[in-house]
Formats: sequence, structure tokens, C-alpha cells
Amino acid sequence: MQAKRRLLLAAPLSLVAFGALRAATRERVIQIEARKFRFAPNVIEMKLGETVVLELTALDFPHGFSVPDFKIREDLIMGKPVRVTLKADKIGKFGFLCDNFCGSGHEEMAGTIIVKA
Repeated sequence: MQAKRRLLLAAPLSLVAFGALRAATRERVIQIEARKFRFAPNVIEMKLGETVVLELTALDFPHGFSVPDFKIREDLIMGKPVRVTLKADKIGKFGFLCDNFCGSGHEEMAGTIIVKA
């Protein structure tokens, strides 16, 4: 009888622990749209040591995505999401840009990753 009671008392606690474990393992996904001549959003804020997944989708043209300081480079094909994992291992402001010429205004297609302590 006491074993049943302990089991009934322990069940809710194990559900809470399982929920906390699932929440801790969920990845942070930031969706970014690429279109002539901008990324949206074009500012991404992260904490030092944080890992995020950038999910990039080109809406109107095959764009490029480059973050030279993190050695990231991807081709973005229209309508096909591309997932990029980014680990913030240094503090500062880091630029990202489209490196596939997309017309007049291409030079403005850029953004910033801000990593804070």
C-alpha cells in the first residue's frame, strides 16, 4: 500500500522533471527572411555561449548568407528554408550579408549579430 502511495506521489514530480528537461533541450530558432534588399530581422541578439538555429528563407531570389567572423556561408534557394547553427563564442558585433549579387541595392543587404556577456 505504501509503495502505491509513493508511486502516486512521485508521478507528478517526474512529469515536472521531464517537462523541465524538454524545455532545457529545446533549441532557439530565429526565422530570417531574405528578400531584395534586406534580411528581416537584420539584428540578432545572443548571449555569450548561447547556440541558436537560424532558419533562413529566400523569398524572391537565390540569395547568399555569409557571416565571415563565424565562418558561415550558405546558399539560399527560393522557398526552401536553410538551417544554420550558430554558437556565440565571442563578445561583440558581427556583420552578416548577402554575398550573391541580387541587383541594385545589394550592398545594403546586411545585418548584425550582437553577442553580449
